[in-house]
Amino acid sequence: MKYVLVTGGVVSGLGKGVTASSIGVVLMACGLRVTSIKIDPYLNTDAGTMSPFEHGEVFVLDDGGEVDLDLGNYERFLDLKLTRDNNITTGKIYQSVINKERKGDYLGKTVQVVPHITDAIQEWIEHVAMIPVDGKEGPADVCVIELGGTIGDIESMPFIEALGQFSYRVGPGNFCLVHVSLVPVLNVVGEQKTKPTQHSVRGLRGLGLTPNILACRSTKALEENVKEKLSKFCHVPAANIITLYDVSNIWHIPLLLRDQKVHEAILKGLNLLGVAGEPALEEWTSRAEICDTLHEPVRIAMVGKYTGLSDSYLSVLKALLHASVACRRKLVVEWVAASDLEESTRIEAPDLHKAAWDLLKGADGVLVPGGFGDRGVQGKILAAKYARENDVPFLGICLGMQIAVIEFARSELNMQDANSTEFDANTTNPCVIFMPEGSKTHMGGTMRLGSRTTYFQVPDCKSAQLYGNVKYVDERHRHRYEVNPDMITQLESAGLSFVGKDESGRRMEILELPTHPYFVGVQFHPEFKSRPGKPSALFLGLIAASCGHLEAFLQNPNITNMSHSQKSLVNGASNSKIYQNGIKNKHANGSHNIYLNGNGVHA
Repeated sequence: MKYVLVTGGVVSGLGKGVTASSIGVVLMACGLRVTSIKIDPYLNTDAGTMSPFEHGEVFVLDDGGEVDLDLGNYERFLDLKLTRDNNITTGKIYQSVINKERKGDYLGKTVQVVPHITDAIQEWIEHVAMIPVDGKEGPADVCVIELGGTIGDIESMPFIEALGQFSYRVGPGNFCLVHVSLVPVLNVVGEQKTKPTQHSVRGLRGLGLTPNILACRSTKALEENVKEKLSKFCHVPAANIITLYDVSNIWHIPLLLRDQKVHEAILKGLNLLGVAGEPALEEWTSRAEICDTLHEPVRIAMVGKYTGLSDSYLSVLKALLHASVACRRKLVVEWVAASDLEESTRIEAPDLHKAAWDLLKGADGVLVPGGFGDRGVQGKILAAKYARENDVPFLGICLGMQIAVIEFARSELNMQDANSTEFDANTTNPCVIFMPEGSKTHMGGTMRLGSRTTYFQVPDCKSAQLYGNVKYVDERHRHRYEVNPDMITQLESAGLSFVGKDESGRRMEILELPTHPYFVGVQFHPEFKSRPGKPSALFLGLIAASCGHLEAFLQNPNITNMSHSQKSLVNGASNSKIYQNGIKNKHANGSHNIYLNGNGVHA
């Protein structure tokens, strides 16, 4: 097994995750099999209980693992199915060591960070690296490891020590270290400054790790004299110093690495030059170029709770982006804070209320994503009501589906107090109830999590057609509450159709409003399995309906496998334009385009 370690220096948020993913893309394009591991030095055993404001979205894997959003980057870029063990945290390591100590596995010895914690880290890496995640037999050729945080962080010290020992143990021909650092440009001077990277590399070397490749984040390509200076002071060949400069969209990053011959440096360091070929990235190049040419917009109102932080809905944004590219439209996301739509905001802040409703009414489609807690619920209900009554394409995910059911019951069944027992335990019309697949009292790991099968009940419904007329689909879940099965007869008699259910027929998975152009709610999270070359079927449906082209998509049974090199069914152009130097570009009308930030992170 060969290992590529990606570390970061100077500041966080430089784009280690995208860099690690892009390295994987290039190596796979060279014909190698790749797996990946993300190390998070925090004490939480997983990301499940973290606030989206704190850490961005929680990404859910097939096995139910609640992990860091960077594993979402790996899965999307590399089209892999990772496991919960591909995300290592300090909490997991310490828990495993303490469990061993309690069982007496250490034979009465004093349990210490070195060697017990560091050995556990190395054993975990070696074990997980051997597990195939690409659907093929046997282990991968290369394992790309990303160490979260920044060199010098106190919590990452055990991992640095373990990885230093690990690099020595596996040998120089089996270990390659890529250090991502910052080369800022001071406005006053106007020149690229190397001192932060020098200090970062000095600190890394002092901790026992020597970088083979420097990946420098900067606004523009490194000047040759800057490369020479870095080479001299950091003891890295100039040919192995690359620039990750600002690009028009995130899919250019693997192409940047290829153009700067990063694959050659890595393959040489891993003694794989004779094994691997030149990277074949034609489809990837085509996708990146398509993104740059898109101009005709499709506006999607994202009605949510965490609209101040786009990373909270990262996978949803990516899935919208993938679908927009397939439909050849430029994605424009209108961020609508759900609470701003409510009557209380109209009284307290009428300008905010009007602005939110203007954005909602100006959108081509409406999306209500998942979430927890009752803040903004009434605003989401109002958004679902607006979309239903005005024939605006609508997609509700998890809580978004539950909201749609509550709104329908209130409006069409005249159940004024219809609600979820999550928000009103005493409602006389509980449309959404706690479905026991976990505990109400413990927060961590108690939900209905991971991949579950949904069986289509109506063969010719829109959802089934978008999935390619299959009988069932496997999608990932993360929730505690579900539509009350005892109310299904009433809801369906009023016109709502539950077209997808689980194997028991008691859990509602997909709802549609047959009389509506596109009104779909799903209990699962389809965004987690969307890929750049294989967009999520239901997101494709939303974007196609928002463009007025859903019928054309429904006539093509292979839509979800549409390649970017194939001719699109829809004329026009798509993608979220990527902007530099900021996570969102806010326009005068309040809309935001999705974007790759100036630090080369998420797009």
